[in-house]
Amino acid sequence: MTNTTNSTPATTPAQTVLVTGATGTVGRQVVAELLARGHQVRALTRDAARADFPQGVETVEGDLTEPDSFAAALEGVTGLHLITFGGPYFAPLETGPRILELAGRAGVRRVTVLHGGGPSLLEDAVRAGDLDWTVLMPVEFMGNAREWADGIRDTGEVREPFTDRLSAMVHEGDIGAVAAVALTEEGHAGQEYVLTGPEVLTLQDKIDALAAAGGTPIRLVELTEEEALAQWRAAGLAEDVIGFLVEAYGNTPEVGRTISGTVEKVTGRPARTFASWAAENAALFGRGTARGAA
Repeated sequence: MTNTTNSTPATTPAQTVLVTGATGTVGRQVVAELLARGHQVRALTRDAARADFPQGVETVEGDLTEPDSFAAALEGVTGLHLITFGGPYFAPLETGPRILELAGRAGVRRVTVLHGGGPSLLEDAVRAGDLDWTVLMPVEFMGNAREWADGIRDTGEVREPFTDRLSAMVHEGDIGAVAAVALTEEGHAGQEYVLTGPEVLTLQDKIDALAAAGGTPIRLVELTEEEALAQWRAAGLAEDVIGFLVEAYGNTPEVGRTISGTVEKVTGRPARTFASWAAENAALFGRGTARGAA
């Protein structure tokens, strides 16, 4: 990771950025960070009536699988945030070349891509194109802990396999902050940013943080791999997703359990801890009242 710059809000002139995937976990954070930095935001969604963006966001309807549906929204845009899938079933996008063609015609200068965990046609097109690109490669999202909410509320338990696994999980807000900098400032073209939090955590560390935020004990129950497979299938997960989870949890790659330091290098502020995420989201788990970030 080179060519990084320390950045704080309002250090660059206001620009207009189009955020695709804007209603997603990361997309909303990109929108919020750009707003906080004083930029104009256009948020792309397939259903504007249900988007519920903050005041000041220009909501634009369109579909990444049909790039011409949002061509007009690219006018006056200097930065474009992209995801690698589209449609209701997270199908890989095959429209990358057309999206980039339209973006280039409109005068877009910078593009960020949220890496989807593997090769993608859209990311390939971005890398091969003429725009200043930055690929965001987050490890495990802190928001994945939301999957435990029902079990914690109902039984006070988290039931997981591979309980000795390690993770340098990253706060979605920090992904949004890095994206906002890369979309509006110089020095990030051609960079692949691996994004992590500031700590390497065990599963028990995460459970302890959630328990501390809610003020109620939470028990970690270790499942065998066979029990986990049955649980995931009962939850309706596709077999390819299950295979990914077995590999990611049972044999976490080094990059997923190594602190990168990129968030602080790019944004000028420390990456947020899981304890802060747990405090922000305590109400979701029904174990306390949500509080501000620690």
